[in-house]
Amino acid sequence: MMRIIDLSHTIEPGMPCYPGTPEPIFNPLSAIEKDGYSEQLFTLSSHTGTHVDLPSHILSEGSSLDDLNLDRFTGNGIAIDVSSKAGKLIQKEAFYGFEPLIGTCDFLLLYSGWSRYWGSPDYYCGYPVLAPDAALWLTGFNLKGIGVDMISVDAPDSIDFSIHRRLLQSGILLIENLSDLFPLLNSPFNFFCFPLKIVHAEAAPVRAVAMVSDERKA
Repeated sequence: MMRIIDLSHTIEPGMPCYPGTPEPIFNPLSAIEKDGYSEQLFTLSSHTGTHVDLPSHILSEGSSLDDLNLDRFTGNGIAIDVSSKAGKLIQKEAFYGFEPLIGTCDFLLLYSGWSRYWGSPDYYCGYPVLAPDAALWLTGFNLKGIGVDMISVDAPDSIDFSIHRRLLQSGILLIENLSDLFPLLNSPFNFFCFPLKIVHAEAAPVRAVAMVSDERKA
């Protein structure tokens, strides 16, 4: 038997957004009582909630959503615990011993535990980020993407977004604002992060999920 774990945050008014990114707005267009049907207008950034960053987010000549096949957004994954690195850089030594797993997976998810601060000011600071040499080292694997349960793969005070740039230049997609990664630690799973099909998108919200076997080890 397979079980599906939802790794996505709910998109709703007042939700956490990257500083400077407007919150989503929900406007009713019709109501069942008045019109016989219900419809809403959603206004939201392409980086709202759990979303995928594509190369064109940072790179002027980078690929946009139009350039990528659906198989780029699904594959086998592994989640690694980096929660002990809170407030620190994640050095490449944190991944030593995991090379065989990283080498055979498509998506590497970093569990920091930061999603527990979702909705709190603490969510925006203090989370661990990859050290530059660790990001460079990870580009040596054949990864489709790296996901984090944090608001960004770069530090909150970053002005050059060097980790974004390093990984996206290597074609590694970035999935940010994941949630509930803890149950995925210790064994592989199937990962899905399909974006909305938006023309020329440099990013898009995703419904990220993991499919795991009920027989997997705890």
